Amino acid sequence: MPDFVGAVDQGTTSTRFMIFDHAGNEVARHQLEHSQILPRSGWVEHDPVEIWERTNSVIQNALRHGNLDASDLAAVGITNQRETTVVWDPRTGRPYYNAIVWQDTRTDSIAAALERGGQGDVIRRKAGLPPATYFSGGKIQWILENVDGVREAAEQGHALFGNTDCWVLWNLTGGPDGGIHATDVTNASRTMLMDLETLDWDDELLGFFNIPRAMLPTINPSSHPEAYGRTRTSRPLREAIPITGVLGDQQAATVGQVCFAPGEAKNTYGTGNFLVLNTGTELVRSQHGLLTTVAYQFGDSPAVYALEGSIAVTGSAVQWLRDQLKIISDAGESERLARTVEDSGGIYFVPAFSGLFAPYWRSDARGAIVGLARYHDNGHLARATLEAICYQSRDVVEAMEQDSGVHLDVLKVDGGVTANDLCMQTQSDVLGVPVSRPVVAETTALGAAYAAGLATGFWRDTDELRTHWQESKRWEPQWSEERRAEGYAGWKRAVERTLDWEKVE
Repeated sequence: MPDFVGAVDQGTTSTRFMIFDHAGNEVARHQLEHSQILPRSGWVEHDPVEIWERTNSVIQNALRHGNLDASDLAAVGITNQRETTVVWDPRTGRPYYNAIVWQDTRTDSIAAALERGGQGDVIRRKAGLPPATYFSGGKIQWILENVDGVREAAEQGHALFGNTDCWVLWNLTGGPDGGIHATDVTNASRTMLMDLETLDWDDELLGFFNIPRAMLPTINPSSHPEAYGRTRTSRPLREAIPITGVLGDQQAATVGQVCFAPGEAKNTYGTGNFLVLNTGTELVRSQHGLLTTVAYQFGDSPAVYALEGSIAVTGSAVQWLRDQLKIISDAGESERLARTVEDSGGIYFVPAFSGLFAPYWRSDARGAIVGLARYHDNGHLARATLEAICYQSRDVVEAMEQDSGVHLDVLKVDGGVTANDLCMQTQSDVLGVPVSRPVVAETTALGAAYAAGLATGFWRDTDELRTHWQESKRWEPQWSEERRAEGYAGWKRAVERTLDWEKVE
């Protein structure tokens, strides 16, 4: 058997290809950013063709950097930004419209109408999700209703839908020449269209959005030896390599963090924050603003479920400091700037650029900086930005403990922001629990590789994967209980100031 497994990690701001050895160590990688298209306030789009071109490039370059051939790969996994919606013509491979990104809020009137009409309760019960702009169903409906000719094409079988995992898979396996139109249970669980109990598309849910079933991909387990086909030799790998694992990015990070037991949780810090708690084969329906979702399904084993707290803007708030305010030149500078002051000086930054996700689910919210005095400078704002990442995570942890009764003893963390020591120390201080980062912090790609490798026997089982996990660094809480309570109370007051700002029709 070949010595390595590869993983496509198609994210919100970039696409990378990473290659891992049997011990779970990174052997090679290449990464490229893609354009963020912002046509108007609240709208966020990507060019699917650009994403596919970037996928081609990163695969080729990662192999070259590792001095490897495609034949050195035992399997390939795919992980992706979830909910980001692509609709394309299978005859030509051309998208009918740009990908509508998970952050996009143009479907707020669709979500509000579902809530008013009473369908929201059905969506919560069947799909485990609230009606929200976040998920794919409303985005598909918007494209069908607003892009000329797509409704007719869909009814004639000439329009396919997929989140970006589906788009990448279809292209890797041949595109218009026999590409496989499939997804996994984790991505399907983010659409508002799949029943969590049957793990299949639900006709009643499809009817709420007037979506033809023929548009939708086949739903498969997250890890399976035969579900996703092989790469075509004309594609970037130049070899028929089995694609045997597909996972939405946050579920992939859960697998990469080896959270295989009920009660284990991880928090991924990327464009947004996503805290996932394994609840085992039991469906736990949230009463406190969290999502019930599929964590993973390996082969023919039962699906494992999770509670998830999804936060829209965390790492992207740091990007905002860089790209819009231009007070830093790179993400790493946010820590250096924040360390120029002892604390945030009493200011709070609530980055509700796309409304608030868990546990609030308020599309009417917009970003706010409160508590400003002339005394404050850019260091205080940088520090408040890092604190906002941590306070939003506490909101989710509080809701998770109420829903599950599980009190975290330690929070496993991963993602790019974990390189920021000050932010991770603040996270431990805000939560009052230790924060632990693994040696391989980019666990999203690792989780996709694990799913692919398990399906082919490259790794024996999840117990073997546990032996690969190693802690790189741990942060212990340093704040007093009084300071922790006072800071969180201020955060809650700041959140209140952001609500009822945008009118939702």
